[in-house]
Amino acid sequence: MHSFYVGANGEISREEAKHACRVLRLRAGEKIEALDGKGGRFLAQIAQLNDAGGMVEILEKLPSNESHLHLTVYQGIPKADKLELLAQKLTELGVARLVPVRMERSVVKVDAREAEKRTQRLERIAQEAVKQCGRALPMEICNAMDFSQALKDLQSCECAMVPWEAASGTRIRDVFAARPGALRLGIVIGPEGGISQNEMERMQQTGALPVTLGPRILRTETAAIAASALCMAMWGDM
Repeated sequence: MHSFYVGANGEISREEAKHACRVLRLRAGEKIEALDGKGGRFLAQIAQLNDAGGMVEILEKLPSNESHLHLTVYQGIPKADKLELLAQKLTELGVARLVPVRMERSVVKVDAREAEKRTQRLERIAQEAVKQCGRALPMEICNAMDFSQALKDLQSCECAMVPWEAASGTRIRDVFAARPGALRLGIVIGPEGGISQNEMERMQQTGALPVTLGPRILRTETAAIAASALCMAMWGDM
């Protein structure tokens, strides 16, 4: 069943309606899943639809499929296309927040104006991913933070983990065995250049745990997706 964002009175925007008509070939009378953008999912029937907009009739409320796990990924800023991939894939996995972090070895440097545009683009990608995967809410895309800001934000997590190539012994499953009841998790992923020794020491001082993802070196985007999937499988609903 196709999903669409609808307004408070059941209206479909011109952009959504044009996609429904021209690409999906939907017509009045067909049923869709309506999203209100606030966490509500509804079974709805298209009442009217054309290129200029449309209206739906709400039939019933659908149960939420948001995870009880609140997972935040703190991603050392990588190249733009990698952040876009993460905005899509982490939304699909059920991650709650994505926080781009300026780290010592981040290759990409962006000014405030460019960062705002990038955040808006990532939000659009997350919103589209919501419709594809059937979530009720898009993942929150935060504005980029300096490392010191991210450290403070990290302390709001019940349990924080840092996949690090120099870590050994402790795996995510070991952390789960020790903290199975934690519901607010944070994962810190280094950029393409990795996490510096100084950054790792500062995170450990706040209680963050270095963990290994195995004997192979993963790309930054692969590490973020793999670590998130492991957390959702152990603490979440996968």
